Order: sequence, then structure tokens, then C-alpha cells
Amino acid sequence: MTSLFTSYQLGGLTLPNRMVMAPMTRARAAAGGLATPSMATYYAQRATAGLIVSEGVQPSLIGQSNPGTPGLFTDEQVEAWRPVTAAVHANGGRIFAQLMHGGRVSHPDTTGLQPVGPSAVPAVGDVFTPTGPQPAPMPRALSTTEVPEHARSYARAAQRAVEADFDGVELHGANGYLISQFLSSNANLRTDRYGGSIANRIRFVVEAVAATVEAVGGERTGIRLSPGGTFWGVEESEVHDLYTALLTELAPLGLAYVHLEATAEEATLVALRRAWPGTLVMNPVFPMGAKQTGRDDADHWLGLGADLISFGRAFLANPDLVERLRGGLPLTPVDEATYFQGGDTGFLTYPAHQYAA
Repeated sequence: MTSLFTSYQLGGLTLPNRMVMAPMTRARAAAGGLATPSMATYYAQRATAGLIVSEGVQPSLIGQSNPGTPGLFTDEQVEAWRPVTAAVHANGGRIFAQLMHGGRVSHPDTTGLQPVGPSAVPAVGDVFTPTGPQPAPMPRALSTTEVPEHARSYARAAQRAVEADFDGVELHGANGYLISQFLSSNANLRTDRYGGSIANRIRFVVEAVAATVEAVGGERTGIRLSPGGTFWGVEESEVHDLYTALLTELAPLGLAYVHLEATAEEATLVALRRAWPGTLVMNPVFPMGAKQTGRDDADHWLGLGADLISFGRAFLANPDLVERLRGGLPLTPVDEATYFQGGDTGFLTYPAHQYAA
């Protein structure tokens, strides 16, 4: 069976192992969506991962979901990211930027703008704002002529990511954010070419991915998906058919990878593995927060045909996760209270294992 510690060729990148650091919101960017020196240290500490995928990065101001998150739509943001990517590369790592448009999962107190979505249907639950959680507001439904502009925002951000020396980008098509909202059968109530049938519901994501591939190349473009996930109140009908159709449309674009969360039955995920001819990254643990992904979870999915395995909380709390799993060493648990509190505690303070000389 494929080992977690064997190398893998991902487009033009040679990954020294099959461990991916999953994208995780940390809400520690400076004003203006700028990356910080602490963020450079945080990612560089984890550069032994085969690939790092950054926290969600908004491709536009209206795409910002949470306060304290970084962007890639201004020259200043590009400049702020360069020390981050340089630090990762100096430590021998590789890093993709995750491009995350929040869509309806946002708030005017965060952006100064009314959130947008495929339809005027609010998300379920409270969204984060600068003054604390507030009920998700009513989004403004995008007009048919506006939709392509939001699809192209991913491509423009991808170009800026390459300018900032990221090795590639991952479109966040999961977890109830904008792409996921278009795929949804209850957040997307449109009757135009972007809603209704499966072919129409996948149109936005295909256009966003195609524009990104045209901008930076397929080998620099991945996408994360959560088949059947119910984040922020989204529902998806015909999950197997929906995602099979989507993967069929994406296959000719030559993507670096598809990144799946284990949000559907295992049989459905295995069927999607068969439907996808390229590299598959698998994030094994669901529901989120249940436990840290471990070696057994990784080996299970490698045995089912995944090429790479992504680890979230385990990488957050164990900067040297590769060596801990290689040596069968215990994992440090996460401190959830520090997830979004800001500052370096719970960000840069997780220790590496003390290895014998």
C-alpha cells in the first residue's frame, strides 16, 4: 500500500510526503487584510508538510467572510504575503493559497457591504463580526450579469497569489461559502442559467475554475469540496450525481488536485474517487471538531485510492506533525479557545517534540 511518507509529483512540485496541511481560519491578519510576520513564522514552522494550503483568503472585499482574515486583491496584500511564502520556501516547503469568497456568510459590520449570494436566502446561524456573533443577514441575490464577475474574482486573486510567490491556489468550494451556495438546492433558488438543474448549479464553479486555470494554469489550481455537507444551512440534492457531473466538467481542465472532505457516505466518496482521473486529496475526519486526523485515518484513505491526505487540527497543534506520525509519537491536542482569539498564543506556541540527540 502507498505510504504516507513516500514522495508525490504534484504538477511541477515534488512533494516529499503525502501529508497536506489543510486550510484553517486563524483570523490573525492585520488591518486591510494584510499578512503578518507571525503568519510567516506559523506557516514556516509547518513547512515539512508535503503541501501547505493557507487559511481562506478573500478574493475581494465583498468576498470577506470573517474579520481578521487576509486578502489577495490589493497590491499591499500581495507585498504582505511575500515574506510568508519566502519563509515557507526557505524552510523547504510548498504553499497554495486558498481563495475563499464567503458569499452570504458575511456581515455589513465586517465589510461595510451587504453580502451577496445566488439567492436572497440567509445562511443559518450566527456569523462572526468585529463586535461578536450576529445573526446571518439577508444577502442580495446576484443578477445574471453579475455572476461572471464573481467567478472571475477567483482568477484575479490567483494571479495575485502567483505574484506573491505562492506555488498555486485552491478554490474554496466547500463548507457553505459562495461556490457551495451555488451548488446547493436550498441556497440557490435561481431560475436562470445558474440554478435549477445539476448542469446549471455547477455552472458557477466550472466558470470560476476555468477562469483560474486560464489565469495561472491547471497545475497551479486545486479545489476543495464538501459533498453533501450542511454547513451554514446549505443542502444538496442528488449528491452523487451533482458531484459526478461537476468532476466530469472539471476533468479536462488539468487541475493539480481535487480536495474532498469526508462529508458524505464512504461509498459516495469512493465513487467520486473513481470519477476523478487526477490527484485526490482526502480530508478524512467529519464532523469537524470530532478528533484530530491520525495515521490510521490517513492509511485508510490511501488504501481507498486517495493520493494525498490533509490534516487540519493535527497540524495546527503539531508543527512537526510529519515526524511525529513517522515516529509514532503522541500528538499535542488543540486548544480550541485560542482558535480565533488573535495574538501568538495558540498560534506560534505549540512546541515541537523534543527529539533525542
